[in-house]
Amino acid sequence: MREGLIPAVLGTAVTATGLAMRGYDMKMKRHRMTRRDSTVAIGAGIIGFGLAHVVLGSIDLIQK
Repeated sequence: MREGLIPAVLGTAVTATGLAMRGYDMKMKRHRMTRRDSTVAIGAGIIGFGLAHVVLGSIDLIQK
């Protein structure tokens, strides 16, 4: 198995999860974040974490 494939696939799954959380929030038509509702921030963090894995996995795939 090529090095970097696992982080890229994992990052894709994590990014999809974050986008699903964000999509659910947009469907509920809550465009602002209240003090008690942190799902918007968590979704954004998950998206960023997933995209970082995709980028790092892609770099490994390209280098080797």
